[in-house]
Amino acid sequence: MKILILEDEIPAYQKLTKCLDTFFDIKISQDWARSITDGKKLLVENSYDFILSDIQLLDGLSFDLFNSIDVKAPIIFCSAHDDYLFQAFNTNGIAYILKPYSQNDFDKAILKYQALFKKGNYNTLNNHTIDALKSALQEENNNYKKRFVIKKATGIQLLNAIDIALITASGDFCLVNDKDGKRHSISQNLGSIHQQLNPKKFFKINRSEIVNIDFIENIESHFKNRLLISIKNHKEKVMTSSSTTSDFRKWLEN
Repeated sequence: MKILILEDEIPAYQKLTKCLDTFFDIKISQDWARSITDGKKLLVENSYDFILSDIQLLDGLSFDLFNSIDVKAPIIFCSAHDDYLFQAFNTNGIAYILKPYSQNDFDKAILKYQALFKKGNYNTLNNHTIDALKSALQEENNNYKKRFVIKKATGIQLLNAIDIALITASGDFCLVNDKDGKRHSISQNLGSIHQQLNPKKFFKINRSEIVNIDFIENIESHFKNRLLISIKNHKEKVMTSSSTTSDFRKWLEN
């Protein structure tokens, strides 16, 4: 068995190799690349059983690599960000491991790979999986978070999700600006909150901020393909990252 690891951070690469050694009881041949340039060279010259790939490499997003050549191998994405879920499953992606992941998370992804290929129906099953995933993520249903419990010195308050204008990461918790410009604290990290919110209403514009479309007052162009966003009752403008701007524009139109 031969695999390719696309990971720009050395500690993250070392963790992947450790997880591989723990899961497999046979010797695994592996190549490693930290950039799109090096990864492309390896993919052109070699064939792999599967690929373990981070999203952000030294010289860009791994999607740029997968879109530039015909990649035959299935891909297991390992990323610290959930912004790229749709893009991942529009490639040969079969699993998406969110960092920091456990050995158990890793094992589940490899078991999924083995199950798909053992049955010999990877292409058909993967297409159905992609369609089902997109439908589930895009469909508005009753499973999205309706309200959050806010702990105050005076007691517990309830904050409706529809009244949240802006969410900002602050370590292991988040600061939330409501419709009146008041700020609250929620004892959850940004990734956890993001997964609970309706994607038609809320968008993660960068690594640390989520905006509610109903409170966007103005959008203006900024340098390096970024956008400045004015939020109702919030003095400071927030900004998209260069990697999320394109998806943010599409999100606004849907």
